[in-house]
Amino acid sequence: MRSERAAFLALRQGDQARALRHIFFAERAAKAPTDLAAAPHSLDTVAVVGGGTMGAGIAYALLNAGLSVALLETDAEGVARAGANIDKIVSASLKRGLIDEAGAEARRDRLTLTSDYAAAGKATLAIEAAFEAMEVKKQVLSALQAALPAEAVLATNTSYLDIDEMAAVLDDPARLVGLHFFAPAHIMKLLEIVRGAQTSDAALATGFALAKRLRKVPVLAGVCDGFIGNRILARYREAADTVFMDAATPWEVDEAMVAFGYAMGPYEAQDLSGLDIAHANRRRQDATRDPARRYIPIADRMVELGKLGRKTGAGWYRYPGGGGKVEDPIVADLALEEAHLAGITRTEMTEAEIAERLVLAMINEGADILHEGIAQSARDIDLVTVFGYGFPRWRGGLMWHADRLGVAHVVQRLEALAAEDPVVWTPSPHCCSAATPGVRCRTIARPDRGRGRLTPLDFNGLLTTDLAIWWKDTDR
Repeated sequence: MRSERAAFLALRQGDQARALRHIFFAERAAKAPTDLAAAPHSLDTVAVVGGGTMGAGIAYALLNAGLSVALLETDAEGVARAGANIDKIVSASLKRGLIDEAGAEARRDRLTLTSDYAAAGKATLAIEAAFEAMEVKKQVLSALQAALPAEAVLATNTSYLDIDEMAAVLDDPARLVGLHFFAPAHIMKLLEIVRGAQTSDAALATGFALAKRLRKVPVLAGVCDGFIGNRILARYREAADTVFMDAATPWEVDEAMVAFGYAMGPYEAQDLSGLDIAHANRRRQDATRDPARRYIPIADRMVELGKLGRKTGAGWYRYPGGGGKVEDPIVADLALEEAHLAGITRTEMTEAEIAERLVLAMINEGADILHEGIAQSARDIDLVTVFGYGFPRWRGGLMWHADRLGVAHVVQRLEALAAEDPVVWTPSPHCCSAATPGVRCRTIARPDRGRGRLTPLDFNGLLTTDLAIWWKDTDR
């Protein structure tokens, strides 16, 4: 017993134990801002527009929480597809023993599949999960506005688009809130709740109430391209593509990130989601892309070749017979060809060097997100990266990991990499301003943090109190 206790006391003071305690209490603290001046709407019936993979997942999550759902599609064919998608989820849940036949039937009884928006007339909340195009989403929101009561909250599940522009088509822009679910929506715990310039307290409170009802981890985000998570993801992928072009193969990049602690690397993850999804987003960004920023066209060529990921049997990897992944020499040759055309002499990188670059790129972007007030605290970036993007929980999340490395070290390494490519690697000025001994990433914050934002001191005080309770209970 003495040796076990000695081992426990030693382990509980280690980096991993501290990181796990941090993310545990961060999840526990995730809740609605305390200064909202309105109560949430009751949540009995919710409308969901779009019965694809995401919309069906959202609808099933709502059904799991005991809510009635009107799942809307454009026509009879779309309604049939939506029903088939729901049936797949129900069948999978039955097979895994998560529900029984009675539970499956109860969920079906609370689901209405229709193309008639009038069927959503009693909904107090409507979530659009339509195709990721601004005009499509505006049309859906206008239709919902016409069909639902004036006091109903409208929500968009957009991953990237400007919800303030969407809100402009509504008679009352204050009723729109962003609810960014993560696929599969009935499994993933994270919910980014996006506050637009005019989002009302009632709409925001309803979003947080829904997260609680669904047992999601809610994180408040501001409006920007990609919000918190996808904005960081863009830099992660950019760094991965840079390493791929200059030094490595996709599988070497993936292996490096798995060794760091991810369940899978960025290229295998893209194969799961589909390369066409990222391709469509790149085309959306063409008009606003920084011309000074290096653009690597390998992924575009993959799409042109029809290599869209698992769904086509080949992406960054091949999936013969629909089975496990196999390295594809054609993909490696594409990098060699593009490097030659760009006049790049490829080098070699170790596993640790690859992982360091990808993580530093994310930390750098996280500093900007925090300073701009897109995230209300470093804790929230940690929650997003752990629960939405697979950052290893035992490392505590992105910004916790940055603090463990030390801001001064992060800046030093970024400055060294900036000699290769200043646009990609130049340290965020907000990292530089914090790069003094004893200063942590979680102190990077916009001075006018605004309503409903936890200051670093607020968070540290909460964490310290909770840790003190835990420490007392375990050290007796």
